[in-house]
Amino acid sequence: MARPDPGPDPGAAHQVARIPSGLFPAGPPSRPTYREPHPVTGGGVAAGGGAAATWLLLFGLLGTDVPSYAWWTVLAGLLAWLTALVLVRYGDRGVATGVAIVTAGGWSIAAAVVAVRWATSGDWPLW
Repeated sequence: MARPDPGPDPGAAHQVARIPSGLFPAGPPSRPTYREPHPVTGGGVAAGGGAAATWLLLFGLLGTDVPSYAWWTVLAGLLAWLTALVLVRYGDRGVATGVAIVTAGGWSIAAAVVAVRWATSGDWPLW
């Protein structure tokens, strides 16, 4: 027994070939995709922050009073930021970010110590 021919699909007349909008690409990209050689990761930022904190702590312990602590912290911070600049250019940018963030925090602590000493004694402690 043969089935009767249902005829043309009623929805077929309204189907038109669509041109993709590009929101959801259907094929490979037309240009190559470049990956960053040293992506910033949380582990790298944490490692840089830990290294910078240790570095600033060791230099800060060399100071015997507020002025020497402040100057040692400034020197350690400058060396750390130079290292961070080299890491940004040639190394891991995540580690450089951690170093820069912790160094800024260490400088803020040293500035607060100097400000408190200056406010309590009335004499500028760094000269």
